Amino acid sequence: MNSLEKSNSSTTSELDQNLEFLRQTYLFAVVPLESLKVFAYLCTREKFKPGEYLIHQGEDDGNAFYVIDGQAKLERESGGSVQIVRDVEVGEFIGGMSLMGSMQRLYSIRAETETTCLILDREKFSRTMTKFQDLMPSFFKALVGQIDAWEKSFLSGRMVECDDCLKQLGVSLL
Repeated sequence: MNSLEKSNSSTTSELDQNLEFLRQTYLFAVVPLESLKVFAYLCTREKFKPGEYLIHQGEDDGNAFYVIDGQAKLERESGGSVQIVRDVEVGEFIGGMSLMGSMQRLYSIRAETETTCLILDREKFSRTMTKFQDLMPSFFKALVGQIDAWEKSFLSGRMVECDDCLKQLGVSLL
């Protein structure tokens, strides 16, 4: 096998992996294969070294991330101090809503170990959506379903623990 064949084989394999990763996400799970191939092709992979930030609180980077491997922490800065909110797990899809429009990040994500992510940016997503406009209702349905599932999960897990939290919820009422 010559180097060109190795390169094409490697690229095809990475494209197949990207397809599989996207299929595992709430946002792309219902996208037809031919359309999904385009999104998978447009994704890039990036490695973050320990201590590097995938996203920064307050910025609007327009990126959605699928965590392929590594360990990261979700952080929130408030009043000059940083609070670790939770671990970010392999297989998590983060930032899907940022593909739909401009929004500042409410959290930062910092790599704890070398972390590899599949990334799709808003600009590529938007350009592609001009060709696949019929997919937009599916994307909105997936987002609404994810928001609804998140709030139900939050309510069922914290009804007793955090009475004040309940007064602040209602995102599904938007």
